[in-house]
Amino acid sequence: MSTNRSEAATGCSSKAIIEWLFGEGRRIEGTRRFVHALAHQMNAHGASIDRLMVSLLTLNPQLVATSETWLKSTDTTTTINASHDVRTSERYIGSPLEAIYKTHKRVRQRLDNLPEDAHRAYTELAEDGFTDYLALPVLFGETDEPGAAIIICTKREGGFTVQDVASFRQVRDYVAPVLEVHALRYLSRSLMNTYVGKRTSEKVLAGMVKRGDADIINAALWFSDLRDFTHITETLPAKQVLEMLNEYFEFVAAAVGAQGGEILRFIGDAMLIVFPIGENMCIQNACQSAIDAAIDAHNTLEVLNHQRRRNQLPEIEFGVGLNVGEVIYGNVGAPDRLDFTVMGPAVNRTARLESLTKELGRSILFSKEFAKLIDQPVHFFGDFAMKGIAEPQPVYGLESD
Repeated sequence: MSTNRSEAATGCSSKAIIEWLFGEGRRIEGTRRFVHALAHQMNAHGASIDRLMVSLLTLNPQLVATSETWLKSTDTTTTINASHDVRTSERYIGSPLEAIYKTHKRVRQRLDNLPEDAHRAYTELAEDGFTDYLALPVLFGETDEPGAAIIICTKREGGFTVQDVASFRQVRDYVAPVLEVHALRYLSRSLMNTYVGKRTSEKVLAGMVKRGDADIINAALWFSDLRDFTHITETLPAKQVLEMLNEYFEFVAAAVGAQGGEILRFIGDAMLIVFPIGENMCIQNACQSAIDAAIDAHNTLEVLNHQRRRNQLPEIEFGVGLNVGEVIYGNVGAPDRLDFTVMGPAVNRTARLESLTKELGRSILFSKEFAKLIDQPVHFFGDFAMKGIAEPQPVYGLESD
């Protein structure tokens, strides 16, 4: 393949790299694999790169950015996720990445002749033998704000030449639309996971988007609800109500997630959670995971309520109904506004069991089918009428509750 004079002088064929980008490169799925392949392509066509990092800004309640870093010394690519508070950290303030996202201009720094007050981002690389550092902002679409940054480092004596930098900038311009696709894919998965949960997002992104699309699944089911929530909303300031809800949702989510459950819906102060039965979880394990999560959540609640009492805040109390059975899992709603949820008699019974926790003064109640599948000793409370269900239903709870 022919090269122009500047490419021949630097040894870096930006033309060859760009041709790869518009062919094989743009079809690579996964940002880690793409960065790994890009580093190899750049070095194969004359670049002298020992470290390549791509940082993508994202829209996520926990993360501000995600990055992939390739190292020539190990030929490995590592993912690092940055939380929102990184922007107030000593490591970020004054760093080249901060400069990139604030000024929207490239950052170049020779590492073999650093000033005494150099930022640690530079000094750490210099200590590892790197000689030159180049960070380039990447613009997406019509925006003037960088959506990503590319950081290129070398250990070559003398660092990068002027022509090296020119070639890297040209490659950056052509890699921008490819990275934008990766950023949008990450964004879609991130938002879907945040608002509908990982299992549901996978279904939706796989094409299960039409009204009426549904699966029949078996699952252990959890329905929980805060006690006296109406009174709380009438008496507490809105800010305290939101803080209380978020605290409640957070410790329940931690307990449930640790046991393989997934929050399917928030319904005001209520939570509908599933522990799907399948290849990775049998029916006994699903039910045991659900009861273990309920016990863990209530144990955490004791600690939280102790802190809330010390801060003169109302205690958090909630009940949990647990059941197991077959449910419809899919899309319902208006033609242009859908909800992905679970439906069926098993779901209704789960909600009714939770309602009975108030009447019986218990934290956790469950069905006969569920009681048969867990290890803990159980107590039978009797048969109870449930709204919408023809026959009285047997109700069980933990002996220790």
